[in-house]
Amino acid sequence: MTDRLDTIFSALADPTRRAILSMLLEDDMAVTDVAEPFQMSLAAISKHLQVLAEAGLISQERRGRVKWCKLEPDALRAASVWMQGFGQFEPVNLDAFERFLAAELPECQENRPE
Repeated sequence: MTDRLDTIFSALADPTRRAILSMLLEDDMAVTDVAEPFQMSLAAISKHLQVLAEAGLISQERRGRVKWCKLEPDALRAASVWMQGFGQFEPVNLDAFERFLAAELPECQENRPE
């Protein structure tokens, strides 16, 4: 369990990956749509998506020629349960998490496709 938590928290440590999670809170997205608001190559976004997938935070599925990304909230729940063990943290509220990410990363929300 410790290795899994290390992987989750390591994935969450990067602001680009947190922005991606914020985007995926709304709906599944194609990799190209995930990459659109960022000033980096598709290959760099793909690496970020790979880290998120390895942490179990997202899943990826090929639909025809397009690769889709989907948020997997169970990994966040595992991190939340661990934090609750300290007695000072409430369960993860994904709506509150989305608001937090939007406040921390407003540039990604502004450029996000509707």
